[in-house]
Amino acid sequence: MTKISILGCGWLGFPLAKALISKNFEVYGSTTSESQLALLQNFGIEPFLISVSESGISGNVSDFLNSNILIVDIPPKLRGLEKENFVSKIQNLIYRIESSTIQKVLFISSTSVYADENAIITEEKIPNPDTESGRQLYESEQLLQKNKNFKTTILRFGGLIGDDRHPIKFLAGRENLENPDGPINLIHQKDCIGIILKIIKNEIWNETFNAATPFHPTRENYYTEKAKSENLPEPKFNHEKISVGKTIDSQKLQEILSYDFTFKKL
Repeated sequence: MTKISILGCGWLGFPLAKALISKNFEVYGSTTSESQLALLQNFGIEPFLISVSESGISGNVSDFLNSNILIVDIPPKLRGLEKENFVSKIQNLIYRIESSTIQKVLFISSTSVYADENAIITEEKIPNPDTESGRQLYESEQLLQKNKNFKTTILRFGGLIGDDRHPIKFLAGRENLENPDGPINLIHQKDCIGIILKIIKNEIWNETFNAATPFHPTRENYYTEKAKSENLPEPKFNHEKISVGKTIDSQKLQEILSYDFTFKKL
């Protein structure tokens, strides 16, 4: 039986782990919260208390990495007081992967590695991040893909949404929002999981994929209509500045994985 380790059993990693178990994979799942260990175990996930920091990794890393595939789903913490050097964390992780049985790595990244510009963005576009988070993600991608001890596939997700998570909750009633004519680049949690399952099933490694639903209405149109449908106050946009916004193209993913998005409209 193929063993899969998921570093970060949070909003995406936990339902992903359950989906993998339903496909008869053996799953090791990590959390930084001791209170979550029993929850993971109750769903058939072998739980590990693992913490990755700039100075090293704590927890039973050797047993956690005693598998075939590692899925890395730990986003950079670069806001507020929790700022960290995410690249150093990935370097520490790579060091431990090299001495493990891991053969393949799936790194959950973000379309924030691309700068905001009025362009259609494919994987051929060389990233030029305009945020610190994007910069550190891209540097981490390169560290993983250049390592010859294992194969790495990079998955760059657009904005993550789900039944319990949507930007309109934060944008409702706000004023003076920028980029009214910029396109949205979102993806539903269930499509994220569907894409990951396809990559693993079809053994698609040493690749890079953009992953955003091919549905790109303007920010103003989309969030105004979403507010109406949710009976929330409509957000107000500023039209004084020229809108800037990239459009993420996921055609490569659809073709190579033969993937059909479940949520064609969001």
